Amino acid sequence: MARQERAIRTRKVILEAAGAVFDEHGYTSTTIAMVLERADATKGALYFHFPSKESLAQAVLDEQLSLGAVPPQPCKLQELVDVTFVFGRRLLTNSLLKGSVRLAVDQCAPPGVDHSGPFRQWADHLVGVLEQARDQGELLPTVEPRQTIELLVGAFAGIQLMSRALTDRSDLAERISVLWGHLLPSIAVPALLTDIDREPDRGLRVLAAIEEAGVDQVDMDLSLR
Repeated sequence: MARQERAIRTRKVILEAAGAVFDEHGYTSTTIAMVLERADATKGALYFHFPSKESLAQAVLDEQLSLGAVPPQPCKLQELVDVTFVFGRRLLTNSLLKGSVRLAVDQCAPPGVDHSGPFRQWADHLVGVLEQARDQGELLPTVEPRQTIELLVGAFAGIQLMSRALTDRSDLAERISVLWGHLLPSIAVPALLTDIDREPDRGLRVLAAIEEAGVDQVDMDLSLR
């Protein structure tokens, strides 16, 4: 059991180091040696978990969905809003998430790395949330969940790239708030508009509530399945 726990910890350290290096240098310029130095790990330890640079990059990409988990909300539109703010907030500090996002938009990744996966996974998950919102009477009758979510995922990807380029993401929360200010009136029933919290500090407050409640990340991950 101790050996298994040590292996899990080692894998996590390597993934976090890889996320940081991929974020800083992109896929092409990242080397295994750079990841090993950042992780302070041996080649044997890395290759035990990840047989190639491609598999390491894929593992970093595959972590993205779980890093956007939030507690369920009675109002599913609020839950959808919370996902974007929490994701944006974690992008400021979480090296693994930063690397995953960089890889997702990195067109230089080889065919063996599915950088489109996070886009599909996010869309599939969030369509389910929006369908719950529809079933609860939160949406205007003209809303088509798949189209709306694909627009949201694409818009979020774009504004986080712009925010990174202009301010190293320091204004990302404000940009997310503006995005929702335009999107919510076109999808939510009017009675909900004043009740949905889209203030720029929403992600910070949700994360503080998670920490205060002692909500385990694994518990939240279950809501993504």
